[in-house]
Amino acid sequence: MRKQLGYKGFAAMSSDDQKRRAAEAALAHVPEGCVLGVGTGSTVNHFIAALVKSRIRVAGAVSSSDASTRLLRDGGIEVLDLNSTGDLEVYVDGADEATRHLALIKGGGAALTREKIVAAASRRFVCIVDRSKVVDVLGRFPLPVEVIPMARSYVARQLVRLGGQPVLRAGVTTDNGNAILDVHNLAITDPAALESEINQVAGVVANGLFARRGADLLLVGTDSGVDTLKP
Repeated sequence: MRKQLGYKGFAAMSSDDQKRRAAEAALAHVPEGCVLGVGTGSTVNHFIAALVKSRIRVAGAVSSSDASTRLLRDGGIEVLDLNSTGDLEVYVDGADEATRHLALIKGGGAALTREKIVAAASRRFVCIVDRSKVVDVLGRFPLPVEVIPMARSYVARQLVRLGGQPVLRAGVTTDNGNAILDVHNLAITDPAALESEINQVAGVVANGLFARRGADLLLVGTDSGVDTLKP
């Protein structure tokens, strides 16, 4: 299902403006008084800014990264521990790539494991992206894989056997103290199957495929408005 929401003006705009449109559109999907799951990244930063300025009052937020936690607290929104909240009503996050079937690649900001946990604990996952992130087949963006440091080389060899070219993300340590391997040259025609296969490699903490638990709603910011994609 696809729906176009109208906006005045059709002049070309930057991807940052498209991100802002998608982020602001997500406010309509945030229930008053809920505990909200919040992701990580530049589009989510726009969402946090819009939420802080809005009249929506939330009971608190569960954050997927230290960076988002700082922004939420700076905006006066209480950050809660997922262990104390139970399931969440809605989770809002961005993506590095998304298909029209709502499978995603995430992890460009190295927060994929916590993002995957919060998404799994949420009844609804609203994903916000600019138009450039929508693709027919996942894999143009290198697939992030979070790994235990001692298993880095072993995991890399297994990823090569799966057809990828893993590259260590230099100078990056996740909030969990782990390393990130970015896997290039994958054409991911069956995201759910590949997600499960990579997860079975010893030493993998999580990978950036969100297909087994993909988005429930994809808001795509464009020059002319916001496209709403549903399964």
